[in-house]
Amino acid sequence: MQIGPILVALRRHKAGTTLIALQIALTLAIVCNALFIIQQRLVRVDRPSGVQESNLFVIQNDWPEKLPSQDADARMRADLQALRQLGSVQEVSSSNSFPLRGSGWDNFVRLSPDQVKMTTDTAIFFSDEHTLATLGARLIAGRNFSADEVGSQSGTDRMHARQIIISKGLAEILFPGGSALGKTIYVSNDNAPSTVIGITDTLQAHMTGVWAKPYAYNAVLVPARLTGDGTFYLVRARPGQLADAMRQAKDALYAQSPMRIIPAQDGIMTFAQVRHRAYDGDYGMAILMGIISAVLLVITAAGIVGLTSFWVGQRRRQIGVRRALGARQRDILGYFLTENLLITLGGVLLGVVLAVSMNVWLVIRMGSQPMSPLYLVAGVLMLLLLGQGAVLAPAVKASRVPPVEATRSV
Repeated sequence: MQIGPILVALRRHKAGTTLIALQIALTLAIVCNALFIIQQRLVRVDRPSGVQESNLFVIQNDWPEKLPSQDADARMRADLQALRQLGSVQEVSSSNSFPLRGSGWDNFVRLSPDQVKMTTDTAIFFSDEHTLATLGARLIAGRNFSADEVGSQSGTDRMHARQIIISKGLAEILFPGGSALGKTIYVSNDNAPSTVIGITDTLQAHMTGVWAKPYAYNAVLVPARLTGDGTFYLVRARPGQLADAMRQAKDALYAQSPMRIIPAQDGIMTFAQVRHRAYDGDYGMAILMGIISAVLLVITAAGIVGLTSFWVGQRRRQIGVRRALGARQRDILGYFLTENLLITLGGVLLGVVLAVSMNVWLVIRMGSQPMSPLYLVAGVLMLLLLGQGAVLAPAVKASRVPPVEATRSV
């Protein structure tokens, strides 16, 4: 196949050639970055929480009136006792928040009392001696809280924790290469030291936003029940009894005291529902990027089909002349495939530049990660295959133009 005549023909159709090449370039740039964003979102969705999520559910309990701290604590302890008496419940604990909740209490962490800038940020989970077992979180060093270490405090009090349990992720940030067990850190608002008595395996924070990625696995467990307008009861059902436990737990709480509010919507959620809600935005973004990519690919393919069909219609007499001079059907087919391949190659070369530029902009402006070159390779191959596939039908149609077309004047 001689490339020279094809290039001459393309120069005679600059407008159509340029528009299709630009369309291919933009499609490549957007699709590559969209696929990369989809992969990033799916990775976030699949992040481990450090919680044994099966058989775990959460009850949001609000008090309809403002209770003194002591009364609220008494009600919470009574609720916990009522829930523990259910045969379908294995463990139960109360907390101000939990992994993947999306919001909660977080504090700066410092290694010395006079440190001006924080070392990192961390989620604060008010806990008791049952919290680790309820969550299914595993201690990898140290010990759990004892019952006599667990107190209570109101939300307006300064957090004051002499002993704390921290997550492995936070320990590695604070003491890289060393052990955090027994070390003193500062997470309290009163500048009092807190001693690390235990370290959990992976435990995710309540923060799930992209901005919180550096703190995603920073968690501090404080031995206290946080009193206030309400609380969350974390409940682990016995294996196979999740549905029974969720129903019985709600009945047990209202039997204990009807003076409470458990929201009808999302008041009781399995942890699978918690995870889905936490990453709802990521699912949405992945679906949106997928739809945009699919639409762009379809439009680009349609553009190639339309332009090539138009050119075949314009060149029927020229094709007929070539057939009359001895050109075979496969020669005509190869001509159009080669012509389209040259246009697509021009488009993907420009598209690679645009895709890299777009990713650099996303890294600088949006805090995204640099895109792997594999996405460029995949995108280029996808567009080349799409281009050749799209042009195939009109090229076959062109190859079937009979030599008699050369004798027609119109």
